[in-house]
Amino acid sequence: MISAQRRIRPRVLAISSRGGHWTQLRRLRRAFEGCDVTWASTDPGLATEVAPDRFVLVPDASRWDRLKLVWSILSVLWLVIRLRPNAIVSTGAAPGFFALRFGKLVGARTLWLDSFANSEELSLSGRKASSFADLTLTQWPHLGEPFPHDATREKRGVKGLVYHAGAVV
Repeated sequence: MISAQRRIRPRVLAISSRGGHWTQLRRLRRAFEGCDVTWASTDPGLATEVAPDRFVLVPDASRWDRLKLVWSILSVLWLVIRLRPNAIVSTGAAPGFFALRFGKLVGARTLWLDSFANSEELSLSGRKASSFADLTLTQWPHLGEPFPHDATREKRGVKGLVYHAGAVV
């Protein structure tokens, strides 16, 4: 039997682009207490914001630069395979989207929190992520279904649905 002292902490990959996505993700830091967290983003200067936790740099890319996008995708794939996280949390954009996609290959639970900057409609990444993420949340009531607080865990994570559960961040 494993003692409480030797219990393995859940591995979490918290990944997003820089800017508002990163700010929103960092505000969730307390939720990761007790976990073995690896933070990943597109700006090396952000490592100091999450120290002493581990930080991994991933290449920045957009759909407009196909070569950089391929490099970013391969880098995120390698990161997920190497880490084999139990859970992946992202607030966007491209690096987080691909991390959630690849996370399903290693059995990770996945959470997409759509950026609170998207108040009129879900982000492109958020719309795509909702079809495979275990749970997709939005900050804005008019962009999501009411979160079924009394439902079982299986009924909460309906693929393709976006939920609103109050102020996420």
